[in-house]
Amino acid sequence: MAITLLAVYARNDEARRIVAGFAAATPVLSPLWQQLDRALADVPALGSALTRLTADLADSRLDQANLVAVIRAALAADADGEADPLYYLRDELQERQAPAGPIGGDVDVA
Repeated sequence: MAITLLAVYARNDEARRIVAGFAAATPVLSPLWQQLDRALADVPALGSALTRLTADLADSRLDQANLVAVIRAALAADADGEADPLYYLRDELQERQAPAGPIGGDVDVA
């Protein structure tokens, strides 16, 4: 069973409401309830970090797949006797070093 961030956030919100209720009912334990609430407040930050790391991992996997495809193309070109089988690798590496252009190119969006 997969756990979604939406479900985690919903359970976290409910837990924080429960803690607030207990804190109101037992003010003598307020420092303990505040500590628990601070711990629960960390959940959204962890969710954001998880989302960012998941996106980074997906980007890395795509990058790896693209590099493997380029290596295979270079090996196939060599096997076919092409004059410059390393062209595929050089082209990919040059493209990776080129600065990214503006999104949408020269299209005027105004």
